[in-house]
Amino acid sequence: MTYRGGAILTGAILFAFLGSSAAPAQSAFRNYRCADGTQFIAAFFNGDTRAHLQIDGKAVTLTKRLSLTGTRYKGGGVTLEITRAGLTRLRHAKQPVTACELA
Repeated sequence: MTYRGGAILTGAILFAFLGSSAAPAQSAFRNYRCADGTQFIAAFFNGDTRAHLQIDGKAVTLTKRLSLTGTRYKGGGVTLEITRAGLTRLRHAKQPVTACELA
């Protein structure tokens, strides 16, 4: 009779170690309302420089772009700007830029 408990125990310890070392993903979800009537949800995840939007019934991922006045994200025909002062502007669907605020 061979003892296999060592392999099982080693696997369990390895699983526990790897599972505990992963940091929980923290996120921020923000609901916005814009002056033109547009509403959207923006999600920001730790360790991810992108913004994930739910707008016009679609999910859109925006990549972070260089901005001197704050943070700018762009992708899929959508541009989201958040200034250092906290002002938020959105451009989408070939519409003019509109001011948005947290809902």
